[in-house]
Amino acid sequence: MNYEAVIGLEVHAQLVTKSKIFCGCSTEFGASPNSHTCPVCLGMPGVLPVLNRRVVEYAIRMGLATKCAIARESRFARKNYFYPDLPKGYQISQYELPIAEHGHVFVEVNAKRSRIGITRIHMEEDAGKLIHDPYRAESTVDFNRSGVPLIEIVSEPDIRSPEEAGAYLRQLRAIVRYLEICDGNMEEGSFRCDANASVRLAGSETFGTRTEIKNMNSFRHVENALAHEIERQEALIEDGRDVVQETRLWDPAKGVTVSMRGKEEAHDYRYFPDPDLVPLVIDKTWVEEIRSTLPELPVQKKARFTKEYGLPSCDAQILTGSRPLADYFETCVKYFSEPKIVSNWVMGSV
Repeated sequence: MNYEAVIGLEVHAQLVTKSKIFCGCSTEFGASPNSHTCPVCLGMPGVLPVLNRRVVEYAIRMGLATKCAIARESRFARKNYFYPDLPKGYQISQYELPIAEHGHVFVEVNAKRSRIGITRIHMEEDAGKLIHDPYRAESTVDFNRSGVPLIEIVSEPDIRSPEEAGAYLRQLRAIVRYLEICDGNMEEGSFRCDANASVRLAGSETFGTRTEIKNMNSFRHVENALAHEIERQEALIEDGRDVVQETRLWDPAKGVTVSMRGKEEAHDYRYFPDPDLVPLVIDKTWVEEIRSTLPELPVQKKARFTKEYGLPSCDAQILTGSRPLADYFETCVKYFSEPKIVSNWVMGSV
Protein backbone atom coordinates (compact mmCIF):
# COMPACT_ATOMS: atom_id res chain seq x y z
CA MET A 1 0.00 0.00 0.00
CA ASN A 2 1.07 3.56 -0.64
CA TYR A 3 1.26 5.86 2.37
CA GLU A 4 1.49 9.61 2.73
CA ALA A 5 3.30 11.40 5.55
CA VAL A 6 1.54 14.26 7.36
CA ILE A 7 3.94 16.50 9.27
CA GLY A 8 3.48 19.63 11.36
CA LEU A 9 6.29 21.53 13.07
CA GLU A 10 6.39 23.63 16.22
CA VAL A 11 9.39 25.97 16.09
CA HIS A 12 10.66 27.93 19.08
CA ALA A 13 12.78 30.97 18.25
CA GLN A 14 14.57 32.74 21.09
CA LEU A 15 14.38 36.49 20.62
CA VAL A 16 17.55 38.60 20.77
CA THR A 17 16.38 41.07 23.39
CA LYS A 18 18.74 42.42 26.07
CA SER A 19 16.36 41.51 28.89
CA LYS A 20 13.83 38.77 29.61
CA ILE A 21 10.17 38.88 28.65
CA PHE A 22 8.71 39.79 32.06
CA CYS A 23 11.67 41.14 34.06
CA GLY A 24 14.91 43.08 33.62
CA CYS A 25 17.34 40.15 33.91
CA SER A 26 19.92 39.73 31.16
CA THR A 27 19.42 37.12 28.42
CA GLU A 28 23.17 36.68 27.86
CA PHE A 29 24.09 33.09 26.90
CA GLY A 30 26.89 31.28 28.71
CA ALA A 31 26.86 33.20 32.01
CA SER A 32 27.53 31.47 35.33
CA PRO A 33 24.58 29.28 36.38
CA ASN A 34 21.76 31.14 38.12
CA SER A 35 23.52 34.50 37.83
CA HIS A 36 20.80 36.11 35.66
CA THR A 37 17.80 35.55 37.91
CA CYS A 38 15.46 37.58 40.10
CA PRO A 39 12.27 37.01 42.13
CA VAL A 40 10.14 37.42 38.96
CA CYS A 41 11.80 34.75 36.80
CA LEU A 42 12.21 32.47 39.84
CA GLY A 43 8.48 32.67 40.56
CA MET A 44 8.68 34.06 44.08
CA PRO A 45 5.36 34.85 45.81
CA GLY A 46 3.98 38.36 45.37
CA VAL A 47 5.97 39.43 42.31
CA LEU A 48 4.29 40.79 39.16
CA PRO A 49 5.43 40.40 35.55
CA VAL A 50 5.95 43.45 33.30
CA LEU A 51 5.82 42.77 29.55
CA ASN A 52 8.87 43.67 27.45
CA ARG A 53 7.65 45.90 24.56
CA ARG A 54 10.50 44.77 22.29
CA VAL A 55 9.26 41.17 22.49
CA VAL A 56 5.87 42.26 21.16
CA GLU A 57 7.54 44.22 18.36
CA TYR A 58 9.64 41.22 17.29
CA ALA A 59 6.60 38.91 17.34
CA ILE A 60 4.71 41.36 15.12
CA ARG A 61 7.69 41.54 12.73
CA MET A 62 7.67 37.77 12.36
CA GLY A 63 3.90 37.73 11.89
CA LEU A 64 4.08 40.32 9.12
CA ALA A 65 7.01 38.56 7.43
CA THR A 66 5.00 35.32 7.24
CA LYS A 67 1.77 36.97 5.99
CA CYS A 68 -0.08 36.47 9.27
CA ALA A 69 -3.01 38.52 10.49
CA ILE A 70 -1.94 40.52 13.55
CA ALA A 71 -4.47 40.36 16.36
CA ARG A 72 -6.10 43.60 17.47
CA GLU A 73 -6.27 42.15 20.97
CA SER A 74 -4.05 39.41 22.33
CA ARG A 75 -3.63 37.97 25.79
CA PHE A 76 -1.39 35.75 27.87
CA ALA A 77 -2.38 32.48 29.52
CA ARG A 78 -0.91 30.19 32.12
CA LYS A 79 0.15 26.76 30.90
CA ASN A 80 0.12 24.60 34.02
CA TYR A 81 2.46 21.67 34.50
CA PHE A 82 5.09 20.50 36.98
CA TYR A 83 8.73 20.08 36.01
CA PRO A 84 11.92 20.91 37.97
CA ASP A 85 12.99 23.61 35.49
CA LEU A 86 9.69 25.51 35.87
CA PRO A 87 9.83 27.27 39.26
CA LYS A 88 6.34 28.85 39.12
CA GLY A 89 4.57 25.59 38.32
CA TYR A 90 3.21 27.23 35.16
CA GLN A 91 4.59 28.83 32.00
CA ILE A 92 3.28 32.18 30.77
CA SER A 93 2.31 31.58 27.14
CA GLN A 94 -0.61 32.39 24.84
CA TYR A 95 -3.51 30.12 24.01
CA GLU A 96 -6.90 31.33 22.77
CA LEU A 97 -5.75 34.77 21.56
CA PRO A 98 -2.25 34.56 20.04
CA ILE A 99 -0.59 37.62 18.57
CA ALA A 100 -0.60 36.34 14.96
CA GLU A 101 -2.53 33.73 12.97
CA HIS A 102 -3.20 32.35 9.49
CA GLY A 103 0.10 32.95 7.72
CA HIS A 104 2.20 30.96 5.26
CA VAL A 105 5.60 30.55 3.68
CA PHE A 106 6.66 28.94 0.41
CA VAL A 107 9.40 26.31 0.18
CA GLU A 108 11.01 24.59 -2.78
CA VAL A 109 12.19 20.97 -2.85
CA ASN A 110 13.44 19.32 -6.06
CA ALA A 111 12.06 22.22 -8.14
CA LYS A 112 8.59 21.73 -6.61
CA ARG A 113 7.17 24.79 -4.81
CA SER A 114 4.87 24.17 -1.84
CA ARG A 115 2.83 26.45 0.40
CA ILE A 116 3.15 25.67 4.10
CA GLY A 117 0.47 27.24 6.26
CA ILE A 118 1.24 28.79 9.64
CA THR A 119 -1.53 28.26 12.18
CA ARG A 120 -0.31 30.75 14.75
CA ILE A 121 2.62 32.63 16.23
CA HIS A 122 2.56 33.30 19.94
CA MET A 123 4.86 34.71 22.62
CA GLU A 124 5.94 32.80 25.70
CA GLU A 125 8.69 32.54 28.29
CA ASP A 126 11.34 29.83 28.21
CA ALA A 127 11.87 27.39 31.06
CA GLY A 128 15.13 26.80 32.92
CA LYS A 129 17.70 24.23 31.85
CA LEU A 130 18.10 20.82 33.49
CA ILE A 131 21.65 19.46 33.51
CA HIS A 132 22.04 15.72 34.12
CA ASP A 133 25.35 14.44 35.49
CA PRO A 134 25.63 10.71 34.72
CA TYR A 135 28.81 10.33 36.78
CA ARG A 136 27.34 11.71 39.99
CA ALA A 137 23.80 10.39 39.42
CA GLU A 138 22.26 13.79 40.02
CA SER A 139 20.64 16.65 38.15
CA THR A 140 21.01 20.40 38.60
CA VAL A 141 18.95 23.32 37.32
CA ASP A 142 20.19 26.55 35.74
CA PHE A 143 17.46 29.20 35.82
CA ASN A 144 19.32 31.74 33.65
CA ARG A 145 17.13 30.69 30.71
CA SER A 146 13.92 30.94 32.74
CA GLY A 147 11.92 33.89 31.38
CA VAL A 148 13.96 34.33 28.20
CA PRO A 149 11.51 35.43 25.45
CA LEU A 150 10.41 33.01 22.75
CA ILE A 151 8.04 33.02 19.85
CA GLU A 152 6.49 29.70 18.91
CA ILE A 153 5.65 29.26 15.23
CA VAL A 154 3.12 26.46 14.69
CA SER A 155 2.68 25.14 11.16
CA GLU A 156 -0.38 23.57 9.60
CA PRO A 157 0.00 19.82 8.88
CA ASP A 158 0.92 20.70 5.29
CA ILE A 159 4.39 19.14 5.15
CA ARG A 160 4.61 15.86 3.25
CA SER A 161 8.23 14.73 3.51
CA PRO A 162 11.30 15.05 5.76
CA GLU A 163 13.01 17.04 3.00
CA GLU A 164 10.12 19.50 2.90
CA ALA A 165 10.33 19.82 6.70
CA GLY A 166 14.03 20.66 6.40
CA ALA A 167 13.34 23.24 3.70
CA TYR A 168 10.61 24.84 5.83
CA LEU A 169 12.93 25.10 8.84
CA ARG A 170 15.72 26.60 6.77
CA GLN A 171 13.28 29.14 5.37
CA LEU A 172 12.06 30.12 8.85
CA ARG A 173 15.59 30.44 10.16
CA ALA A 174 16.56 32.61 7.21
CA ILE A 175 13.54 34.85 7.89
CA VAL A 176 14.27 35.34 11.62
CA ARG A 177 17.89 36.12 10.77
CA TYR A 178 16.93 38.60 8.05
CA LEU A 179 14.60 40.27 10.55
CA GLU A 180 17.40 40.25 13.15
CA ILE A 181 15.04 38.96 15.85
CA CYS A 182 16.79 35.61 16.50
CA ASP A 183 20.32 34.37 15.85
CA GLY A 184 19.03 30.97 14.70
CA ASN A 185 21.72 29.08 16.59
CA MET A 186 20.41 25.54 16.97
CA GLU A 187 23.48 24.38 18.91
CA GLU A 188 22.76 26.89 21.69
CA GLY A 189 19.04 26.10 21.61
CA SER A 190 17.95 29.51 20.35
CA PHE A 191 16.17 27.91 17.38
CA ARG A 192 14.62 24.54 18.10
CA CYS A 193 11.87 22.35 16.77
CA ASP A 194 9.39 19.67 17.79
CA ALA A 195 7.80 17.62 15.03
CA ASN A 196 4.37 15.98 14.86
CA ALA A 197 4.20 13.12 12.38
CA SER A 198 1.60 10.63 11.20
CA VAL A 199 0.97 8.53 8.12
CA ARG A 200 -2.19 7.75 6.18
CA LEU A 201 -3.13 6.00 2.97
CA ALA A 202 -2.28 8.11 -0.05
CA GLY A 203 -5.34 10.08 -1.12
CA SER A 204 -7.09 9.75 2.24
CA GLU A 205 -8.40 12.87 3.98
CA THR A 206 -8.40 11.24 7.44
CA PHE A 207 -5.41 11.94 9.67
CA GLY A 208 -3.57 9.04 11.26
CA THR A 209 -2.44 8.83 14.89
CA ARG A 210 0.37 11.29 15.41
CA THR A 211 3.49 11.19 17.51
CA GLU A 212 5.57 14.13 18.68
CA ILE A 213 9.35 13.96 18.27
CA LYS A 214 11.74 15.94 20.48
CA ASN A 215 15.50 16.31 21.01
CA MET A 216 16.44 17.47 17.51
CA ASN A 217 19.07 20.21 17.40
CA SER A 218 19.98 20.29 13.71
CA PHE A 219 18.20 20.21 10.35
CA ARG A 220 19.79 16.86 9.61
CA HIS A 221 18.47 15.42 12.87
CA VAL A 222 14.96 16.64 12.04
CA GLU A 223 15.05 15.06 8.59
CA ASN A 224 16.54 11.78 9.84
CA ALA A 225 14.16 11.54 12.80
CA LEU A 226 11.11 12.12 10.60
CA ALA A 227 12.31 9.60 8.01
CA HIS A 228 12.74 6.97 10.71
CA GLU A 229 9.43 7.76 12.42
CA ILE A 230 7.47 7.58 9.16
CA GLU A 231 9.09 4.25 8.35
CA ARG A 232 8.33 2.96 11.88
CA GLN A 233 4.65 3.94 11.68
CA GLU A 234 4.25 2.39 8.23
CA ALA A 235 5.75 -0.87 9.53
CA LEU A 236 3.33 -0.91 12.48
CA ILE A 237 0.33 -0.41 10.19
CA GLU A 238 1.54 -3.11 7.80
CA ASP A 239 1.81 -5.50 10.77
CA GLY A 240 -1.76 -4.70 11.80
CA ARG A 241 -0.71 -2.91 14.97
CA ASP A 242 -1.81 0.50 16.25
CA VAL A 243 0.32 3.62 16.32
CA VAL A 244 0.32 4.97 19.89
CA GLN A 245 -0.12 8.71 20.39
CA GLU A 246 2.97 9.61 22.39
CA THR A 247 6.02 11.82 22.69
CA ARG A 248 9.23 10.24 21.40
CA LEU A 249 12.88 11.26 21.62
CA TRP A 250 15.32 11.13 18.73
CA ASP A 251 18.48 9.16 19.51
CA PRO A 252 21.00 10.32 16.87
CA ALA A 253 23.63 7.76 17.93
CA LYS A 254 21.30 4.82 17.24
CA GLY A 255 19.28 6.53 14.50
CA VAL A 256 15.93 5.70 16.12
CA THR A 257 13.12 7.39 18.02
CA VAL A 258 12.36 6.04 21.51
CA SER A 259 9.22 6.40 23.60
CA MET A 260 9.35 9.14 26.24
CA ARG A 261 5.78 9.61 27.56
CA GLY A 262 2.15 9.80 26.52
CA LYS A 263 1.34 12.78 24.29
CA GLU A 264 -0.24 15.70 26.12
CA GLU A 265 -3.28 17.54 24.81
CA ALA A 266 -4.23 21.17 25.49
CA HIS A 267 -6.67 20.20 28.25
CA ASP A 268 -3.84 18.50 30.15
CA TYR A 269 -2.27 21.92 30.74
CA ARG A 270 -5.44 23.57 32.11
CA TYR A 271 -4.85 26.86 30.30
CA PHE A 272 -6.51 29.95 31.76
CA PRO A 273 -5.94 33.71 31.26
CA ASP A 274 -3.07 35.06 33.34
CA PRO A 275 -4.66 37.35 35.96
CA ASP A 276 -1.42 39.34 36.40
CA LEU A 277 -1.29 40.52 32.77
CA VAL A 278 -3.96 42.69 31.18
CA PRO A 279 -5.08 42.01 27.57
CA LEU A 280 -2.58 43.32 25.03
CA VAL A 281 -4.24 45.83 22.67
CA ILE A 282 -2.13 46.44 19.56
CA ASP A 283 -2.45 49.76 17.75
CA LYS A 284 -2.76 49.49 13.95
CA THR A 285 -0.51 52.50 13.48
CA TRP A 286 2.28 50.72 15.35
CA VAL A 287 1.82 47.61 13.20
CA GLU A 288 2.15 49.70 10.03
CA GLU A 289 5.25 51.41 11.42
CA ILE A 290 6.80 47.99 11.98
CA ARG A 291 5.74 46.86 8.50
CA SER A 292 7.57 49.83 6.97
CA THR A 293 10.85 48.69 8.56
CA LEU A 294 10.77 45.12 7.21
CA PRO A 295 13.79 44.25 5.06
CA GLU A 296 13.68 42.48 1.71
CA LEU A 297 13.07 38.87 2.74
CA PRO A 298 14.78 35.72 1.37
CA VAL A 299 12.04 34.72 -1.11
CA GLN A 300 11.81 38.26 -2.50
CA LYS A 301 15.59 38.59 -2.69
CA LYS A 302 15.92 35.23 -4.45
CA ALA A 303 13.37 36.27 -7.09
CA ARG A 304 15.23 39.54 -7.62
CA PHE A 305 18.62 37.82 -7.93
CA THR A 306 17.34 35.48 -10.64
CA LYS A 307 15.68 38.33 -12.54
CA GLU A 308 18.17 41.18 -12.04
CA TYR A 309 21.41 39.20 -12.17
CA GLY A 310 20.30 36.27 -14.34
CA LEU A 311 21.45 33.73 -11.75
CA PRO A 312 20.26 30.11 -11.74
CA SER A 313 17.69 29.35 -9.06
CA CYS A 314 20.12 27.13 -7.13
CA ASP A 315 22.73 29.92 -6.97
CA ALA A 316 20.15 32.46 -5.81
CA GLN A 317 18.89 30.02 -3.17
CA ILE A 318 22.36 29.63 -1.64
CA LEU A 319 23.28 33.32 -1.83
CA THR A 320 20.06 34.51 -0.20
CA GLY A 321 20.14 31.91 2.57
CA SER A 322 22.16 34.39 4.63
CA ARG A 323 21.63 38.14 4.63
CA PRO A 324 25.36 38.98 5.08
CA LEU A 325 26.25 36.63 2.20
CA ALA A 326 23.62 38.21 -0.06
CA ASP A 327 24.86 41.70 0.83
CA TYR A 328 28.47 40.65 0.19
CA PHE A 329 27.53 39.26 -3.23
CA GLU A 330 25.78 42.50 -4.23
CA THR A 331 28.75 44.57 -3.07
CA CYS A 332 31.09 42.43 -5.18
CA VAL A 333 28.85 42.80 -8.25
CA LYS A 334 29.15 46.58 -7.98
CA TYR A 335 32.89 46.25 -8.62
CA PHE A 336 32.82 43.35 -11.09
CA SER A 337 29.78 43.23 -13.35
CA GLU A 338 29.79 39.49 -14.07
CA PRO A 339 27.21 38.16 -11.59
CA LYS A 340 27.64 34.47 -12.43
CA ILE A 341 31.41 34.58 -12.03
CA VAL A 342 31.02 36.48 -8.75
CA SER A 343 28.43 33.93 -7.63
CA ASN A 344 30.80 31.04 -8.35
CA TRP A 345 33.58 32.72 -6.37
CA VAL A 346 31.36 33.64 -3.42
CA MET A 347 29.86 30.14 -3.21
CA GLY A 348 33.24 28.47 -3.72
CA SER A 349 36.72 29.76 -3.08
CA VAL A 350 35.76 32.95 -1.25
